[in-house]
Amino acid sequence: MIALNLRPTLQLTDEVFAQLCQQNPDLRLERTAQGELIAISPAGSESGRQNLSLSAQLWQWNHQAKLGVAFDSSAGFTLPNGAIRSPDAAWIEQTRWDNVSPEQRRKFAPLCPDFVLELKSPSDDLAALQAKLQEYIDNGTQLGWLIDPETQTVYCYQPGQPMQRLNQPSTLSGETILPNFVMDLTLIWE
Repeated sequence: MIALNLRPTLQLTDEVFAQLCQQNPDLRLERTAQGELIAISPAGSESGRQNLSLSAQLWQWNHQAKLGVAFDSSAGFTLPNGAIRSPDAAWIEQTRWDNVSPEQRRKFAPLCPDFVLELKSPSDDLAALQAKLQEYIDNGTQLGWLIDPETQTVYCYQPGQPMQRLNQPSTLSGETILPNFVMDLTLIWE
């Protein structure tokens, strides 16, 4: 992950950021609340396999529960603080999603997901990902998981609660945010 500060010569407005993303479809880009452009390197094959497993479990639960909308790592969201972020997986409760206009849905929807998941790749900086999870919580996320396959550690985030660190859990509960959702981590720890 590389942060590029383009100020003062380039103001990274929503429109300029969207154009950068459209003109560089092979790059994963994010914008911080401070206007920095973040270029995220592609995930390695193993991280991609793990992320698909996690996203598929979220999608399957959501398909059965029909309580909201699930997103993969290619979706970006404009957070209340102005950052445009793209979690590895996300979920938004249906009534909140229904309040987003079709035009807004085609861009980076102006809302913070209710649930986010970040999967740490070997090249990722743990402190930067922890700050990103805290940013989601500060902007309205109700449940966030940061999963580190190398150390088999999960960092759980919820508003008003201290971050909880779990060592080698085999499953994670969606709590009240994702009712009856249990994520199986055994494939990630392999």
